[in-house]
Formats: sequence, C-alpha cells, structure tokens
Amino acid sequence: MLKEFKEFAMRGNVMDMAVGIIIGAAFGKIVTSLVNDVVMPPIGLLMGNVDFGNLFVNLSMDSGFASVAAAEAAGAPIVKYGMFINTVLDFAIVAFAIFLLIRAINKLKKKQEAAPAAPPAPSAQEKLLAEIRDLLKAQGGR
Repeated sequence: MLKEFKEFAMRGNVMDMAVGIIIGAAFGKIVTSLVNDVVMPPIGLLMGNVDFGNLFVNLSMDSGFASVAAAEAAGAPIVKYGMFINTVLDFAIVAFAIFLLIRAINKLKKKQEAAPAAPPAPSAQEKLLAEIRDLLKAQGGR
C-alpha cells in the first residue's frame, strides 16, 4: 500500500491534481471547523469570554451594535478583525499540513533516488555465451 501511495504521489497528471483539489477543499472545511469550534473557544474563554467571530470595529458614527450580524443587518461599515484572525489561523494550519505532506513526499523521493537500481537481466545472447564459457571451463579450457 505504501508503494502504491508513493507511485500515486510521484505522478503528475491532471487526475491526481483533481483528487488533490477535492481533498484540499474537504480538508479546508475540517480546518475551518477545527479553528472555529475547537481552537478559538478556549482561547476566547481565556481572554474573558471573547467570541472572535464577533470582534469588529464599527466605522460609522452609530454605536450599540452587539454583534457582527446586527451591524451587517443595519448596513453599518465594519472591519471584522475577529474573522480575519480565524482565517489567519486556518491558513497557518493548512500551510503546516501541506508542509508536512511535501516533507514526506521529498523523503520518499530521496529514498527512491538513494536506492541503487537493479542491474538489467542478461540478454539471451549473454546467457548463451555464459553457458558456452561454462562448458569450455568444464572441458578443461580447450
């Protein structure tokens, strides 16, 4: 299975790229959920029950918006820096995962390059010449 995966990872055709894009999209959703649902709530709790998804700066003169949704519903111009923090964490996790994947692929390539190639099998002529040589040696070198 490892050999099959290695051959798959080393091929560079369009089908492999399509599979990678599909898996990447699914992986992106997993990472987004990890950041929003697992990583950020404890960090928000440590910072005093802060919901990073609701951190924003109101650029209008109106005040009193309790959430991003309320400000957006009112049409107020806002800077959603909490969502930006979540997106940066998403990116960092995906970049690290891709780094680990590329690192593993590079190790597989190095092992493949380091392994000596097996000598080619002797041709039919070489086999016949070896048999003739062995017969001559058996007859006493005549």
